[in-house]
Amino acid sequence: MLQKLVIKNYAIIDHLTIEPDAHLNTVTGETGAGKSIILGALSLILGERADTSVLINTNEKSVVEGYFDVSNNKVFQNALTAAELDNDDQCIIRREISTAGKSRAFVNDTPVTLTLLNKLTSLLVDLHQQFGHLALEDDHFQMEALDAIGKTSVMAENYRKLYYKHKSIKQKLADNRERQSQWKKESDYKQYLLDELLQAAFKEEEIENADRQLKQMSHSERIISVLQAGRAVLEDGEQPMVNELKRISQQLQWITDIMPELKTLQERITSVWAELKDIAGELEHEEGKVTLDPAVMAQLQERIDVGYKLLKKHGATTTAELLELQHRLEEELKATLDINDAIERLAKEEGILFKELSAEAEQLSAMRKKAAPKFIKKINELLVLVGMPNARFDLQIETTTPTIHGVDAVQFMLDANKSGQFQPLQKAASGGEMSRIMLCIKSLTAEALHMPTLIFDEVDTGISGEAARQVGGLLRELSQYHQVICITHQPQVAARGTRHFYVYKEADKNERLSTRIKMLQNDERILAIARMIGGEQPSEAAISNAKELVN
Repeated sequence: MLQKLVIKNYAIIDHLTIEPDAHLNTVTGETGAGKSIILGALSLILGERADTSVLINTNEKSVVEGYFDVSNNKVFQNALTAAELDNDDQCIIRREISTAGKSRAFVNDTPVTLTLLNKLTSLLVDLHQQFGHLALEDDHFQMEALDAIGKTSVMAENYRKLYYKHKSIKQKLADNRERQSQWKKESDYKQYLLDELLQAAFKEEEIENADRQLKQMSHSERIISVLQAGRAVLEDGEQPMVNELKRISQQLQWITDIMPELKTLQERITSVWAELKDIAGELEHEEGKVTLDPAVMAQLQERIDVGYKLLKKHGATTTAELLELQHRLEEELKATLDINDAIERLAKEEGILFKELSAEAEQLSAMRKKAAPKFIKKINELLVLVGMPNARFDLQIETTTPTIHGVDAVQFMLDANKSGQFQPLQKAASGGEMSRIMLCIKSLTAEALHMPTLIFDEVDTGISGEAARQVGGLLRELSQYHQVICITHQPQVAARGTRHFYVYKEADKNERLSTRIKMLQNDERILAIARMIGGEQPSEAAISNAKELVN
């Protein structure tokens, strides 16, 4: 709700503060005192475009600031979070017009665009001067009103949850079918690539090993020559190194009894002999591994050729990369099979949900159609009370394909003068009639619907007497559930307020007129209402009447 509105340097307002209560706040004052100017200033923080002509004092900027208690407005708090704005129990919305005429908007001291400001404040303030027609053109509002009267709001909410669930499954199904279609175009080629790799059947590092082995076989004569020469020096020469070392070791062993200090040297030579003998054996073993078999060489060359062809084709450099590609292709083709299973499962789930959704929609539609006559009857009864005895309200419910609201399209209709010709409400009603019709609708749905602060600008225009009294009563009932601010010229309406504000003009020391506002105490209020009844100098009868109205 609106806790405080502060207006500085706006038109003929130099500084003004309003602090409404949580119920019915009535605003009165002479014509031209500035009530419309206050509404104009309020419109700025609701996202209306600024008019630089409001800057009377061009040496100071114009500021309009609204303080809102949003502790129980979860929808608004979620909207703040979504917009990445500071979120607290109180929200401060400010609009500034600089001395150069530039306008800026702030939400909790963070600059925002007018589009975002308008979106956010629509969750805080329903300024009936602007909102009435928009609401009646909004299918969602009309449906909510019917659900509130028919007590089908919970059923409608359950339907919406099921609708979103069905929509989500339907979207997943569409996404999977799109992927399936795309994969089908690619799967044949991927299968061809995979078959080629499977046919090659490479093992880990096979291409690298084959390349290395082929190079060895190509140089086998040189390799064998080197290995044989090395082994000959160690074991097969005229004086083999292994034999000589063995002989030296044996001779040293014979004299270690005489020179014990030679024992260590003898052991070292024995160790070298054993190592060289082992090396000679390994040279012989490696020599035996070297082959000159042309058939083996041809087989190796064939594997290398296949490998290099595939490496070049896939932009790879190693056998490991080819094997990784093979694994990836296998997984992707397996996923094609998996997505077929997923589509089958999702299609089945979507079909079941659609049946549930259709059944829920039909039940909801039946309840709405059952509630419609009651809604029509109550509105028509209220229209008589608020001074529209010749008007007839009706509503049309047409069946549509399932939407977020169900299978119903609701249209409010009005015959303003018993002509027998019903038209959409926003086309058939005048501005004043529209305000009173909206008041009737909102008074019926107040308890069931969450609504922001409601502001009615002269909703009682063109009525008086009993009709005005009934309008006051409806406003008072509405204010039990929502904060209401009503600008009025009717004493019957003004008297029903829980807080009464009076707008007037006052001259400063420079004889410049400025709009002021004050909250009236009980005696001041009675006098103000008496003046609304009997003029500037009210009679005793007018004062007595005012007391009766207030009491």
